[in-house]
This record gives sequence, structure tokens and C-alpha cells, in this order.
Amino acid sequence: MNRVKIFAPATVANLSCGFDVLGCCLDTVGDEMVISLTEEPSVKITKIEGANLPLETHKNVAGVAVEALLKSYSKDIGVEIEIYKKIKAGSGIGSSAASSAGAVWAVNHLLNNPFTAQELVSFAMEGEKLASGNAHADNVAPALLGGFTLVRSYTPLDVIKLNTPNDLVMTVIHPQIEVKTSDSRSVLKQNVSLKKAIQQWGNLGGLVAGLCTEDYELIGRSLEDVIIEPLRSILIPEFTAVKEAAIANGALGCGISGSGPSIFALSKSIKTANQVAQAIHGVYSKTGLDFDIHVSKINSQGVKIIP
Repeated sequence: MNRVKIFAPATVANLSCGFDVLGCCLDTVGDEMVISLTEEPSVKITKIEGANLPLETHKNVAGVAVEALLKSYSKDIGVEIEIYKKIKAGSGIGSSAASSAGAVWAVNHLLNNPFTAQELVSFAMEGEKLASGNAHADNVAPALLGGFTLVRSYTPLDVIKLNTPNDLVMTVIHPQIEVKTSDSRSVLKQNVSLKKAIQQWGNLGGLVAGLCTEDYELIGRSLEDVIIEPLRSILIPEFTAVKEAAIANGALGCGISGSGPSIFALSKSIKTANQVAQAIHGVYSKTGLDFDIHVSKINSQGVKIIP
């Protein structure tokens, strides 16, 4: 086999209390990619549909990620990449991560899996570094491993796949405005008070415990961000109204997806998630802004082969 077609999933990062360390994988939203091995030792982006992205390898996150992988591979091979973007750039649901993770997963698969999941995460992080200036793993890790993931450490890299309760369903609203990751990072403070740090540590521990024990009430109580959300939410129109509508209609919790502008709401059932979708649709239909709403179960597999 020297060619494979894959689904590269969208992801929700941070999950309120887990800035740069928590993320989860979506099932109904994602890019498609076709990856081929060639004899000519080079990485080429041969086609991009659905987005105006660079074909130059060193300017494309998928190309950079694959080059990082091949640098650690013992044989000279070539790779050709076709990208069919379904996740809009700057949406806050892991557009660059999908391309980076999907590309390295597919190449690894075609090479009979010489690299571990942890190594693939590190390669995909090079794509994230190109996209945002920061090699974070909170999107690429769940895209590669599936489900919920925790980055316990960056040095050395230590990624843990967490339990995914079956009843959890994500509702995501994506306002059609662009909030670049680099811009959203610029509003953050470099220092936080000990009081807020303690609150955030408690919520992070509570969310991980809630996922592991499938305690939905604990999950809901833990989806609180006292450090990042107060600063970033001002960049997102009607954020407070969306959050209030989501909670009022049964969501366990609601917050900013990644760096925004997307907003996520986590619910216990598909019925509640659809009810939340209707409620936040009502909020945004009054703004005059275009928007997309996605309702998705959690994808426990991550990147996968498609026909």
C-alpha cells in the first residue's frame, strides 16, 4: 500500500480549565486528506481544496509535520499530500492540527507504523508551531489518539488518553469571524494570582476525575475557567449570552473552543446537545453574523481511514 485516504478530525482544546493541556476529538467535523508515498525523496503538497493555503511545503503545516517525521525515519522516501479542507482556518476547532495530525498519521500508517503515538504528537506539534508560533499539543493529541487527552508534560512530552463517557455530546458554534491563535495569545497575562491558579488546578483535577469516573455532575462543575476565558471572551461576540443559553438548556458546561471564536457546550445526551444548538442558534441569529453549528459525539478513534 502506498496511498491512503483519511478523515482528519476537528478538535476542541482547553476545555475551559485545561489551557494547552486538555482536548477532545470530534466525530462529525473534519478534513479529508490523501497521502501517497513516492520514490522521489521530497514532500510535496499537490492539491488543496476548500481553503486558500500555501502549497509550499515549508509554509504548510502538513508539509512541515511530515518533514519532521521523515527527518527521524531511516530511509529516504517521498510523500505527496492532497488536502480537502472542511475545517475553516481560524475557527478554533483545530484546523491546523487536523492537517498536521492527519498527515503524520497517514505517513506512519503507510510505513507500517514505525513511530509511537507520542512520537507522532511531537511531529504534528511542528505544524502547530508554524501555525501559531507555539508548539502546543492540546489539539493534535486528541486528533491522533482520539477521545479526551491530557498533556501531562511538554518536556519530556507525556500525553495521556483519558476515559470518554459514552453519553457526552459536543455542541459547537463557529461565528464567521477570524480570531488568530497568535492574536488571542497576545491578550493573555504572563502571571496569574495564586488564588486563581489554585481554583484552576482544582477544576482541572475535577474534570479529569469526572471523565474517569463518568460523574457528569462533577464534569459540569469543573468546566470553569478563571484565568483565560475572562480575557479571551471579549473577542467573541455574544459569548456571555451563548453561555447562559447553553447552561439554561441543559448543557453541563460551556466555554471557548481553543483560541476561539468557536464556543463549545458539553452535554450528557444528543437530545440535550440539539436543544442547546437550537438555543444558541436563537442567540446568534440576531447578530447579523454568519455562523455554523456542529453537534457531535466524541470521536474515540481519532484520525481514521475512509473509502
